[in-house]
Amino acid sequence: MTISQMNHVNLIGQMSSDPKVIELPNGKKAVRFSFSTRETFLDEEGNSKHEKSWHQITARGKWAKVLEEFGTKGQALAIEGKLRSRFFKSHSGENRNITEVEINDLVIL
Repeated sequence: MTISQMNHVNLIGQMSSDPKVIELPNGKKAVRFSFSTRETFLDEEGNSKHEKSWHQITARGKWAKVLEEFGTKGQALAIEGKLRSRFFKSHSGENRNITEVEINDLVIL
């Protein structure tokens, strides 16, 4: 039996930085920005707790253009995408990796 696999992420939150426009080697643009989400839950004593998570987001194509024009720090978004891992060398020569959400679709809230 074959098990179907899926790489799918849905996030609703706020842009925690303005989008940074990146010129790609092929002449196209991408944008990257930081994104925060907040979960509310009850702890063991029944007290309401909030936990904030931070995510790195990348957009290409039409979504890069939309976010370049309309995206600003604090903007609420609903993002649908997939996780991508990249490996690179830092300026100091260290090998690094980052996992980010690559946008497939979004709604400006």
